[in-house]
Amino acid sequence: MKKFFVIIGCLLAGLQVSYGQAAASKQLKPRELREMAATVQQFLNVLPDSLKQKAVFPFDDEERFNWHFTPRPRKGACYKSMNQSQRQAALAIIQTVLSEKGNAKTIAIMELEIILKALENREPNDHYRDPENYYFTVFGTPGGKEPWAWRMEGHHISLNFSSVTGQLLSSTPAFLGSNPAIVPDGPQKGKQILKLEEDLARSLMQSFSAEQLKTVIIDVKAPGEIITSNKRKAILESSQGIRMAEMSLIQKKRFMELLNVYLDNFNEELAVNHMKKIRKAGLDNLRFAWAGSQERGQGHYYRIHGPTLLIEYDNTQTHANHVHTVVRDLTDDFGEDILKKHYDQQAHGK
Repeated sequence: MKKFFVIIGCLLAGLQVSYGQAAASKQLKPRELREMAATVQQFLNVLPDSLKQKAVFPFDDEERFNWHFTPRPRKGACYKSMNQSQRQAALAIIQTVLSEKGNAKTIAIMELEIILKALENREPNDHYRDPENYYFTVFGTPGGKEPWAWRMEGHHISLNFSSVTGQLLSSTPAFLGSNPAIVPDGPQKGKQILKLEEDLARSLMQSFSAEQLKTVIIDVKAPGEIITSNKRKAILESSQGIRMAEMSLIQKKRFMELLNVYLDNFNEELAVNHMKKIRKAGLDNLRFAWAGSQERGQGHYYRIHGPTLLIEYDNTQTHANHVHTVVRDLTDDFGEDILKKHYDQQAHGK
């Protein structure tokens, strides 16, 4: 294992330099859709034809819904195949839609592949775990009023953004995971990328009374994976857990802190839009549910579920040291709701 940790510093430094240079070139992080479109187009402009052909698909191609969070063959322009300027352009896209916290988590998850490779005692020429094995894909033509979208994806990351009318933007599914959840060994021992996602949920759980826990805990055993997995449309058969309306003021405050950990991964504009939609559907209609053990180091799962929103957190795999999280818009994943409205308006000549 030691021979892998020797090279971790150099590899991480390379990735961080690339990220840092991209950040420096975009000190004023764009928040508007047209600026995101310009950043995506700039990325495409710096790609050679060989990579651009891999990166671009028609908007209506089924590949747009072919999302996943496991190591597997993917379509798109691979980060590993890009030169330094192309990598900077790729990372600049992420900065247009994520906050500094969201950016930092994304880069840290990519870097974690090196640590995971060492922990699994993989050979140096084994690229199953690789911090550069991430893909950027564009669907349609960025900008204008015609539908278009883009995706950044690899192991434990799937970011999907869709523009339908030139004004509205869908930013889900948004998946972030971490394996290991807490680094058990090596120079970065104790590192926990998704720490608040666990700690705030546990703090909320500790605040519930025995009577409330009867509603909060929906199963003594946690599911082995997020329930909605990588399905095109997120659907839960029933609403379970305690409603926000049934929480005390202190519990509501902790619940909102947990909710904001997920929303704050997006840039301010997108986070505000998410919250507006949640509030319109009614904060009191949000539910918090827990399954599995309440002991640290034991398998556990929780979710935040409302009329428009589903957030899932699962930590059961690899001896409960392997986290999966996802944010889903139950009404508009992949922009399908606003896309339907767009086509309906065209059909009526509007």
